[in-house]
Formats: sequence, C-alpha cells, structure tokens
Amino acid sequence: MKKYTIVSRPDKLSASLEGKTRKTLSAHGYVYDEDEPEVVFVIGGDGTFIYAVHQYLDQLDKVCFYGIHTGTLGFYTDYQEADYEEFIETFLSGKYAQVYYPMLHVVTDQDEYYALNEMRIENAARTQEIDVLLDDRLFEEYRGTGLILSTQLGSTAYNRSLGGAVLQEGLPLVQLCEIAGIHHSAYRSLGSPLVMRNNIKITLRSNDYQGALLGIDSDVYWIEDVHEITVLPDVDKKVRVLRGRTVSYFSRLKSLF
Repeated sequence: MKKYTIVSRPDKLSASLEGKTRKTLSAHGYVYDEDEPEVVFVIGGDGTFIYAVHQYLDQLDKVCFYGIHTGTLGFYTDYQEADYEEFIETFLSGKYAQVYYPMLHVVTDQDEYYALNEMRIENAARTQEIDVLLDDRLFEEYRGTGLILSTQLGSTAYNRSLGGAVLQEGLPLVQLCEIAGIHHSAYRSLGSPLVMRNNIKITLRSNDYQGALLGIDSDVYWIEDVHEITVLPDVDKKVRVLRGRTVSYFSRLKSLF
C-alpha cells in the first residue's frame, strides 16, 4: 500500500498530526493520492471517520482506513495523540490486523444509500405512520416521530440516546428503535428496542412520507415522494479498517460513557 490520503478534522491538533504524517510517509516512499488511495488515514473523531468512509464509498473494495483520535478514544480508532509514534510505526511495519464492518444498504423507490452507523426516518412536522415488515411479513403499524435502524457500531450513537441497547463489538446484529412512538388504546407498536440478526430484510412502508427526512449517518434527504424503504446489510460493501492494538470494547465504552 504505497498510495494514501488523509482526512482530518479541521482543528489545530489534527492539522499538526496531518502534516507530521505526510512528512513521515513521504520519507518512506509513500505517495499522496486523493483520487485513488489504497489507505485513508483518518485524524479526528468517530464523526471524521464516518465522513471519510462516505468520501470513498465507491472505492471500498480498494481502500482501507487507519485512524488516530485527536479527542477521547473512539470506537473506530485505537490511538490518541500521545500514541502517535506507535501509531505510525505500526503502520510502517505492517504489524496490524484488518477487520471488516458491514454497512446497511438502504433502498427507496427512487435511490439507494449506504450507512455505517444508522439509518433513520424522522418527521417533526406531524405524526408519521409506518408499516414495519420483517422478511416481507407485517410486524407492526407504527405511529410517532420516526424510527432508527442502527448497526452494532451505531448502537452507541443516536440509538443509545433513544434508550436503545448497546451491542458488543463483533455481534452480527442490527437494532430497530422508536423515536417518540405514540401508544394508547387505539393503536400500539412494540415500544421497545428490537434487536435482530443482520441478514433480515426490513421494509418501512408508508402511504405518506410528507415532511419526513431520511437520515443516513450524518446526511439527510427529503423523502416526501417515497412510499417504501427497504434495508438490508450489504455483503459487498464492507469497511476495511486497520487495527494496530487490542483495545477492550468495554474499556472504550467505559472511557466514553
């Protein structure tokens, strides 16, 4: 892997580490290439990492990602600023493992998207009605602000803020969680987070998504002309991440929460 690029958070510390990394890699014969890199160095936080993945979404079969966190320790990175020398030496020596993270494949009537953390439907203007089908069978008729479907990685993000469960790293699961669901005698949905295997087909159907937004990680899209959204894990699009350390998932969790 001799071609690389760097995606960094726009702050002084990240910029400093970016300059240092470019100088070191250049001295070892690496070539900076934003268009067709083989490895993407990510300097910043988990949000920067997700942004980097979306920047190279059409090249996931050719690139891998390697990150250092310039804040607290994140779920996508193993190193912090104080570990920089170990971070760069691990890469140069090739003493790293490669892990793969699946993405959610989100298909609407009109387009398709890929999410690493989560997809969500939100409607702040009015009550959103959604028929939830699991493997093409009606599971429930939901009414409320919206729904979120998160991956294992995304379980600690918006999902957790909604009261969803935190899923341990490595579990091949997805989680469906309500956003302000309405429950009374006339109609009622499950009302609890639903954890499922990640190869289940999930369809979110509505006669009217007027005023609703589809969230794909940090991006949002209007879906007022959409009537059906299908979500499947994508077996072809996986994010390849270089791991140089063995850091306990629970240590990461404890340090953040």
